[in-house]
Amino acid sequence: MLRRYDSNRTVSVLAYDGMSTFELGCVVEVFGLPRPELDVPWYDLAVCAEHDGPLRAVGGFIIQATYGLEVFAEARTVIVPGVADVRAEVSPALIDAVRRAHERGARVVSICSGAFVLAAAGLLDGRSATTHWRYAELLQERFPQVRVDPGVLYVDNGDVLTSAGSAAGIDLLIHLIRRDHGPGVANAVARRLVVPPHREGGQAQFIEAAVTPIEDDDAVARTMEWALANLSRPITVAVLARVAGMSQRSFVRHFNRRTGTSPLRWVIAQRIAASLPLLESATAPVEEVGAAVGFESPVTFRHHFSRSMHTSPSAYRKAFGR
Repeated sequence: MLRRYDSNRTVSVLAYDGMSTFELGCVVEVFGLPRPELDVPWYDLAVCAEHDGPLRAVGGFIIQATYGLEVFAEARTVIVPGVADVRAEVSPALIDAVRRAHERGARVVSICSGAFVLAAAGLLDGRSATTHWRYAELLQERFPQVRVDPGVLYVDNGDVLTSAGSAAGIDLLIHLIRRDHGPGVANAVARRLVVPPHREGGQAQFIEAAVTPIEDDDAVARTMEWALANLSRPITVAVLARVAGMSQRSFVRHFNRRTGTSPLRWVIAQRIAASLPLLESATAPVEEVGAAVGFESPVTFRHHFSRSMHTSPSAYRKAFGR
């Protein structure tokens, strides 16, 4: 039993035989490390397993979980970081634990192939969900009642959340911190992990959703939304400040505090991200792709693309084009 824990802060994560430990390590890094410098109540993490005894991990080492499925099902946030075999049946005991957690009001989360467990438990029926793009087709085939979306980094259904492959789990874990503690704490944790507080695009590159919730009075977030919808137009600090209804100096200050970067650097990053699917899937000349996402000249596009992606647009298309 987790009687010694604050039930509102408990997190459990499943360890299993044959697991790759990257996703487990992400959960431990985010929720297991004490973070007194953030001055908010942090989480109590329990690593759990279905069976007693040592578990073989990919890479040739052994891990030992402290708790079993009873503790796993008791936590406020229950995380399944994957499965050993996406084609195998999920054990009745694990399905029962996940269902009990959900019925009790827990927040149930999957990373990568862990979505197969949530689907087997019936928690994804009639809902949108995601998993690693390699497994999306199989998840849809095995569980046709699930609306599989392979193009996003994570899906938040409130009580049930799923993320795409491996590193996308970090995006979802930061999103959970944002829900619990707000954007300031989420951004601070992202900085400590040396990852961006939000990423733009789909699984292939980025996602168009900020970690910070967009509120009615959030002028910076509304301006970011406007910019994403108008990347092909000339965008200057003056234009963005006008959309936000602020002076340029005030807007730059708020934007930097919000994102950790300048408005124009952020716009360039979004334009680069928007150019990637065009380079991957279209045959339009590189010059047209650059113009379509708002770069004023092919030279400017190539300069910023090479600086950001460490390759040229043409080389990127050759490597990733369809």
